[in-house]
Amino acid sequence: MRLSFFGSLMKKLLLALTVAVVGSTLVAAEKPKIAVIPKGTTHSYWKSVEAGALQAGAELNVDIVWKGPLTENDRAQQIGIVQQFVSSGISAIVLAPLDDTALRTPVQAAAARKIPVVIIDSGLKGEAGKDFASFVATDNHHGGEIGGEELVRLLGGKGKVVLLRYSAGSASTAEREAGFLDVMKKNPGITVTVDNRYGGAEVSTAQDAAMNLIDKIREADGIFCPNESTTQGMLLAMRQTGLAGKKKFVGFDTSDFLLAALSRGDVQALVAQNPKRMGYLGVVTAVKQLHGEKVDPRIDTGCELVTKENMPAAGK
Repeated sequence: MRLSFFGSLMKKLLLALTVAVVGSTLVAAEKPKIAVIPKGTTHSYWKSVEAGALQAGAELNVDIVWKGPLTENDRAQQIGIVQQFVSSGISAIVLAPLDDTALRTPVQAAAARKIPVVIIDSGLKGEAGKDFASFVATDNHHGGEIGGEELVRLLGGKGKVVLLRYSAGSASTAEREAGFLDVMKKNPGITVTVDNRYGGAEVSTAQDAAMNLIDKIREADGIFCPNESTTQGMLLAMRQTGLAGKKKFVGFDTSDFLLAALSRGDVQALVAQNPKRMGYLGVVTAVKQLHGEKVDPRIDTGCELVTKENMPAAGK
């Protein structure tokens, strides 16, 4: 009877120990989940950001949850996505904010829940390293300067120029536009005839905006656009009106469509970012923050000028 009692007790202890070990193993096996939230999900630029984020997730053994607005003008949807992840207890967030002000409140809510947030691509008002973990992006002002300097070179330092802006509230493109205009101010032979029109997040709206400016574009010698949608929309409008290849045109970003336009001479130069590296480093930085490692508050992912002469073969 006594042996039976101790035998039964030992079985219970072994069962409890097994459950504890299995339970701890399951907890240890749970991988961190990192939400990566782009400005939109349709442009090829964001597909490259996603590829970089997924690569980092695979290398670092974390789950990547990719979710963003369909278009780059839906601030309310992006805010809702951030709030959804915060309330679900996601491990960390990598965010490309559509608006440098509107996204502050949901990011603050994440911080209150001890959820690290890494900002990528476009700035957020606040202090990196304090209000959010880090800012991983192109030096956008410098990118605008690169585009401006190339347009000045193409024009020989004189002529009329049209700037088609992207969207109010977008910090990244506002910085590119500012960098471009700073270069124009240093060149007295250049006159900027349009600098207050916006193309918007979609190629179609940018094309419409360019068509509304077509008389100014006809008079212009050079054109600058600060992102993929405005560059492509402007190009389509110029093709529609027979102006493609007849104006010096510098754009931003390097989709296959834009690289093909560069190859055929409809665009003279593109400022190239490194979106895959941006997505990759955004996730790497978030994982470091989760592990309590020190991260740099500002990480520059680089940009460079691409011309027909130095563009990669086959648009790659």
